[in-house]
Amino acid sequence: MDIEFIPEAEKDYKLLDGSIKKLVNEKIDDLKDDAYIGEELGNKNNIDLTGYYKIYVAKKKYRIVYRIVKNEIEIIEIWGIGKRDKMEIYKDVGKRIKKRK
Repeated sequence: MDIEFIPEAEKDYKLLDGSIKKLVNEKIDDLKDDAYIGEELGNKNNIDLTGYYKIYVAKKKYRIVYRIVKNEIEIIEIWGIGKRDKMEIYKDVGKRIKKRK
């Protein structure tokens, strides 16, 4: 299974400190084995995240938000990585989704 980051999520990743990056990398490796390990998201405070999933990192302090793209092969597309605080990562991903429509 391929993993791709949208450009904004790649920036999120680069801003993480080394210890968090290591934990994120472990979760991404887990995703390669089973894309459906995350929890399905729906509507979060009027942010439509239907079709997206979340997995927790660092004792739920960070979340990775992703979706599964099915073409000839399945691709996991990372849309955001960020802190749990005040649903900021969901707001960021919501903006990214709107921008790409």
